[in-house]
This record gives sequence, structure tokens and C-alpha cells, in this order.
Amino acid sequence: MNQKILIVEDQFIEANHLRLMLQRAGYGVCGIARSVDQAEELVESEKPNLVLLDIFLTGKRTGIELAEKLRDSNIPFIYLSANSNEEVLNAAKATHPNGFLVKPFREKDLLVALQIAEYHHENGLESRLRKESFFQKQLTEINSEKAGWEQKLLKVAQALQPLIPFDYMVAGYSGEGKFMSNNALFFLRIGFNEYQVTGMEGLQMVANLKMDELSSSQTKTVVGPEVTFFNGASFKKLCSVPSMRKVIADTFHMNAVLIFPLPEISDEGKIFFFSFYSRRNDTYAEEHVALCNRIQSVLTKSVQNMLKVETVPPSEIDIAFPPEISSQSQSVTIFDGIVGQSHLLLNVFDLINQVAPGDTSVLITGESGTGKERIADSIHALSSRKGKPFVKVNCAALPVNLIESELFGHEKGAFTGATERRVGRFEQADTGTIFLDEIGDMPLEMQVKLLRVLQEKEIERIGGKSTIKVNIRIIAATNRNLEKEVAEGRFRLDLYYRLNVFPLQLPSLSERKEDIPSLVDHFIRYYSRKTGRKISGVSDRVMKNLLAYDWPGNIRELENLIERSVLLAKGLVIEDATLPLMRTKKTTSQEEDGRMKTIFENERDHIIAVLKKCNGRIRGAFGAAEILDIPPTTLGSKMKKLGIKREFVS
Repeated sequence: MNQKILIVEDQFIEANHLRLMLQRAGYGVCGIARSVDQAEELVESEKPNLVLLDIFLTGKRTGIELAEKLRDSNIPFIYLSANSNEEVLNAAKATHPNGFLVKPFREKDLLVALQIAEYHHENGLESRLRKESFFQKQLTEINSEKAGWEQKLLKVAQALQPLIPFDYMVAGYSGEGKFMSNNALFFLRIGFNEYQVTGMEGLQMVANLKMDELSSSQTKTVVGPEVTFFNGASFKKLCSVPSMRKVIADTFHMNAVLIFPLPEISDEGKIFFFSFYSRRNDTYAEEHVALCNRIQSVLTKSVQNMLKVETVPPSEIDIAFPPEISSQSQSVTIFDGIVGQSHLLLNVFDLINQVAPGDTSVLITGESGTGKERIADSIHALSSRKGKPFVKVNCAALPVNLIESELFGHEKGAFTGATERRVGRFEQADTGTIFLDEIGDMPLEMQVKLLRVLQEKEIERIGGKSTIKVNIRIIAATNRNLEKEVAEGRFRLDLYYRLNVFPLQLPSLSERKEDIPSLVDHFIRYYSRKTGRKISGVSDRVMKNLLAYDWPGNIRELENLIERSVLLAKGLVIEDATLPLMRTKKTTSQEEDGRMKTIFENERDHIIAVLKKCNGRIRGAFGAAEILDIPPTTLGSKMKKLGIKREFVS
């Protein structure tokens, strides 16, 4: 192997142990650094292919500071740490590491982590190049078509969406003191690959502004010839112009903008530009600036060719386009089972479309009842494994004493009651996809075994004498905050990083209330057909109450309410839907978990509480072992078994 690996670790013995493990496996070690300053010098001089990086190092600077520079330099890195403090974890996560190894770890764990990091780094670059290459191909096809400016620019907007997410896009000329209405178009996203398109006159009608006010508002969006972005507070400052605030913030509720000028396209000092707006306040980052700079040349040539086409500025609010430039039929069909058009749900659709074709692990998070299983169905249906097995496992429903047998299978006679061989869920999912629902409820002792399977892609039946290779894609889901679970010692940090390759956060129903009317209509039609009733809808009063409610049970709660209301309705319209009173009492953390703690968790919490009172002292007078009335060696074994580390009690 020609890989050069830099070790950044302040413990001399651990660093040397790492070096020996790497050398035995054929990796080259280009240096060992104990501080960030030393590491920066070695990165500059040795140009490592990968960095093994401890978080806490000699000196005041941490590995997280170095990680930010490694990310900017496109050097992959893996964190090495025994510390799982929530604040540290959040800071580490923000640097987008290529892996995370929890000390102590085996040599095989290290080698697998290196292979995974290398794979994701290479495929990340490959994926980016592939998407940009496909975008260039799309531009070539768009330019060769016999269509008008408006139709071509709509297709450009659709091609840009996977690269630059936006809810609203402006394209046109802008310069000192004037926004040119000729050739200007505005695109408001209203569905997956669907846009409402309007010109200046149409936008003027929507915003109820005079033309000079509208021109002034659009002029302010262009800051200069460089690509730039504004998120959150800086975006609000940009929207200080009343006319712009009315159009962008008040009318369309945008909270961020990426401004992409094409300086080579100008007309009497007016520069052609694209402005991408998002309703999220943290959408745009430096990576989007870098992307714009990479595609600027090819997009400039494409727009120049389009501008040669004779254009007539549209005056109507909507432009009706031919069916061939509407949504991709396959994606629309797949998403038909997921109801809603809110911008948060459309963002989820974009992510599904992006991740589904590959084999990348996906972690779906969100509150109970938000539709995580339905999202998993869509990912599998859009993947290359769609004709292969799709095995679903509810980790919370599996008995602790049977979970290993359920997942990995067992041989006949492996234990009392094993009267025949059992093929486990992982083996059943071979060549297909396995969906691990409520992964946050899996016991710690099983998390270790699951991690081995995910890393080594092989299982061993209970009582078996040989390993079985499995070719599977992993989709996991949980309603828990796994970062909090990690910080409190209930979920392994390395397993979290192994699953969290592509996170997909589902919005709660209270965050996308604009979808409630569509969902209500969908459930009424479904349960009317199922019960043989002819219910046409709900009264205005009922809809007002539904929109005012907070929906702690999300879509599942809404569905149950509509099913009950359809059965109880006295006429063709639902005039009454009984909503529960909103809970006002403060719930305990255990109530929030929605479950009773296991024996292991209760024992673990008790030991941690005693250790904290003893300031982490285990042996001797007033030590934790003496208070618990067990030998120190037994306490040490229990701590290891329960995943209790010193940092939990410091």
C-alpha cells in the first residue's frame, strides 16, 4: 500500500501502538504529532493521505481545530477518542469526519475503519464529479432543444436543484440602480421538480408593489461580481429594504440566499445573475460557493446560447409548460404514497433522490409518527436493489434474550429450545436492504455485535462454526436523539458514526402544517373507501382546529383522528373532530423516553451516581467499590460491560 497516514495522538504509548498496527497491515506512517502545531507542520511537509486524529492533544488547541483545516484541504480523517461528551460530539460532527474509533479498539476495527474512510472519501469525490458531469450533459441537451428562453431556463432550474437546493430562484440582469425586467424570470418551487414560474408583471401582482419598487428590491440582491451567500441574521439585514422584505421575506418566507453572478454576461454594465433563496436559515455554505465557481464557466456558455433565442417576458403568474418538462415520472410515482408539498418535505424528497441509487447507509431520524418507515420504503424502491429482499426489523419489539438469534440466526441445538436451524434477518436480507427501525432501543451488548457485522459484512449464527458473508444495504431509523444517547452512554459512538453516513431528518407535522389539508383529504378518501361511506371533507371550524393543534403524535395521530371521525360522522362533512387537550404538565425524562428503563440501564445509572459521589475513585476507603459492597475487580468488569468510562463521572 502507498497510503501515508499521519498519527495525531498525545499519548506516546498509544501512538506507537497505532504505528505498529498500521505497519503490520502494510500502511505507511509519515509521522506522529502530539499537538496541533506539530500536526500542521507535518501535514504541510508530508501531505498525508489520511489522518488518525485524537480530539484532546498537548497544548490549548484541540483536534477539532485541525479537523477543520483537514476538511478544507480535502484530507480524510478519523477521530480517535474515548470521550463522548455531548458538546464535544456536536463539535466533532460539524467537521464531517470520515470515521470515529472509540478507545480501546481492536486492530481489525482500525483496518475496517480505514477502508470505510477511504471508500467514502473516494466515492464522495466521485459522486460530486458525477453529479457535476451530469449537470454539464443536461445543459448541452437543453441548449440543443428547440424551445423558448422560459422553457429552457425552467429546465436549467430543475437541473440545478440537486446541486444547489432552493425554494425560490431569480434569474436576470442587475446592476447599479436598475433591475432589467427583460428576460427576468422567477421560479417558486411548489412540488418535487415542479415550479411556479412568473415574470416581473406576475411577481408585481403577487407582491402588490409598483414596478420601480420591485426593481429596487431585486437590485439589492446582487452585491458584486463574486459568488456570496447570506444566512439567518445576515439575510435579515440584507432584507432591510422594505420592498425586498415584502417580496422575499413576507411573501415567500425566505431566510437565506446564495447569489451567483455570471460576470461575463453583461449588458450596458448590468451583470446576469442567479439568486437562490431557501426557507431554511442555514442552507448555504462555502461548499456552495466552491461549486458555483466550478460550474460558472459551463453555465455562462449555456446562458449565453439561451439569450440568443428571441424572448418575450411572461406577464401571467403561471407559465404552462408541456408535460415533457414536468417532474420525473419515476420519482413522482415513488413519492405518491407520501402526502404533502411543504418545503421541508420537498427537501426530504431531494435527499431521498440523491442517496437512493447508491449503497450508502442511511440514518432516518424524527419524532414518532412522522413516517420513517414510509421513507425507508421509498429509498429501497428507488435503489438498484428494489427487486431484492427488503427486510424490516423493529429493534424495540425484539426480546433482549432473543435479539441475537432473531438478527443473526442459530443452529439446531445451539441453546435450549433451538430445535431447528433458524435463518436470521441479516441472512434473509442478503443482496437486498435491511431496515433497522428504532435502532436507538438496541441494548449496548448487541450494539457491539451489530457494529462488527456492519463493518465486516459477515455474520455467524449462534452455535455456528463458520462465518457467512452478507451483501446488504443498511437503513436505520430512530425517534431518539442519538447524540444525547451517546453522551449519556446508552449508544456507542462508533456505531453512531457507522450508521450516520447519510442522515435524513424528518420534520414533525407541527413544522409542516401547510400539509395538513392534503393529509386530511388523503385520509378521508382512504377511510371512506375502506368503510363504504361517502365523506367529502371537514368543516371550516374543524380544519381551523386541526391547524391550531400541535400534533405530538404527528401523522399517525392525525390518521387515527380522521379514521375515528369518518366512522362517527353523521353527514357527508365531518362537523366534529375531538382533539385531546394539550398537555401542560412537565414530563420527566423517563416519560419523554416513552419506556421503562431496562435492568442494565438502572444498574448503570446507579453505578455512575455512586462514582460521581466518589469523584471517580474506585478503590480504597470511601471508594465506589466499598460503597457498592463489591470487589474493585468486579466493579471494573461491570463498568466495562455497561460501557461506563471515566469521562461520564468527571
